[in-house]
Amino acid sequence: MPQQSVNPIINLLPLVVIFIIFYFLLIRPQKTKQMEHQKMLSNLKKNDEVITSSGIYATVVNVKDATVILRIDENVKIEILKDFISSVRKSANS
Repeated sequence: MPQQSVNPIINLLPLVVIFIIFYFLLIRPQKTKQMEHQKMLSNLKKNDEVITSSGIYATVVNVKDATVILRIDENVKIEILKDFISSVRKSANS
């Protein structure tokens, strides 16, 4: 019996299907979440109430290019990188 040759594209098909599944289940949602986080950081304003990634509740005092000055308590201010703000609890205009 002559052996039939299998098309090499058929051999790559499972890998392509796995990549497509990974893209829609892992890569795309992560990119969307990252874009939303960047949008939130770019919209930070004075008096926004935020939560840092370490769990500190604070109020924005000043927004700089890469950092934010936060008021934690009366006369207690810290300066952190914008990337470490995880969420905005209350916006200044709401």
